[in-house]
Amino acid sequence: MTEEYVAAEKILAGGMESKEATIRGWLHSRRSGGGILFLLIRDGSGIIQCTAKKDQLPDRLFKELEELPRESTLELSGVVRRDVRSPRGFELTLHDAKIFHRPSEEFPIAMKKHGPDFLLDHRHLWIRSQKMQMIMRARAEMLDAARTWLKSSGYTEAQMPTLITAACEGGSTLFEVKYFDEKAYLTQSWQLYAEAVISSLGRIYTVAPSFRAEKSKTRRHLTEYWHLEVEAPWTDLEGIMKVQEELLTAVCHRLSQTAEHELRTLGRDPEYLRSVGPPFPRLRYDKAIDILREEGLDVDWGVDFGYREERKLAIRFKEPFFVTHFPKGVKAFYHMPDPSKPEVTLSADLLAPEGYGEITGGGQRIHDLDQLLQRVKEEHLDPTAYKWYIDLRRYGTVPHSGFGMGVERTLSWLCKLRHIRDAIPFPRLINRIYP
Repeated sequence: MTEEYVAAEKILAGGMESKEATIRGWLHSRRSGGGILFLLIRDGSGIIQCTAKKDQLPDRLFKELEELPRESTLELSGVVRRDVRSPRGFELTLHDAKIFHRPSEEFPIAMKKHGPDFLLDHRHLWIRSQKMQMIMRARAEMLDAARTWLKSSGYTEAQMPTLITAACEGGSTLFEVKYFDEKAYLTQSWQLYAEAVISSLGRIYTVAPSFRAEKSKTRRHLTEYWHLEVEAPWTDLEGIMKVQEELLTAVCHRLSQTAEHELRTLGRDPEYLRSVGPPFPRLRYDKAIDILREEGLDVDWGVDFGYREERKLAIRFKEPFFVTHFPKGVKAFYHMPDPSKPEVTLSADLLAPEGYGEITGGGQRIHDLDQLLQRVKEEHLDPTAYKWYIDLRRYGTVPHSGFGMGVERTLSWLCKLRHIRDAIPFPRLINRIYP
């Protein structure tokens, strides 16, 4: 198994025409006609067409290939040819083949349309589909682009606990776990711990799972999702919004170049992502309420926005936009009240256009000790549970801000997906934890 072989994506990128190549992969699909077999081979980097001609292979080998079931594994050798009729313009004309494995049963996912429950039950096999391959590659590109931009902008990656004792946001959406003889919870966010680490490392970020026990069945909710979170000292609300603008712009531009084929196939025009750029529009919560009422929604000032409200707003925009200055009552206790209007906070949600809604949430944190203690009291929280967090305001406190980006929500918008469950290989939903 040490022979050299070539990734399908390298062949499809061009530059290997008329050269010998050997690939290894899975039989994605097969068809025949006129003494020629057309084998679509998936190797992890992409899918490439391989053609086997009856008069150029031994009869026994050609017959074996002709009868191979889907998901057989093979090693195929041949010459790279340019052919506009093949997917993506190149194919491998075979002169040899080795068969490693023949499935003993028919692959359960047929070449037809299946319902979402069937595909979720067979998720371990559905991730082999071309659609899921493309989404997962786009996801990898998105995260790499984000990490590249953050590192080049002076941010250090840091990891925080998954098991916590104090809620970051809402206690009602925590997953409780038994921690020996104590209670613990699965984290909703790294944020409280990140505020401690900025005094050590300065600007930091993480990419990690978060957990929310929200009993929601919308197209944009997962109980386990991935968070790209950022925290920065010496930064106010406007400063952290600029970080989000530049980060998302870098991600959009990178994907428009490196995942152009995947995006087009999934329905997203790469040119649209290339057009994304700062500054993003800013819409204060008060103005958003007015717009929603104009749209016919009965919305009271002081309520948080759900999917219905966000969708109404997001349909009006063709680019990402911020909703800022949410009321104190709908944001967590650590959000900084606006000095000019204390009933609202220096907070901002970034919403994706086209009806997708919120993809990031964040803002400026309270850095003053007395102000934080007052908010803890107003929210009827136990100060002893947050003693270490409150300590941060006693020793070297500075103005600081941060945000959390939902990886799956952002990817859904980038790839124009209909449901968030397709933005992650194995989705965890309110009614699904298998497989």
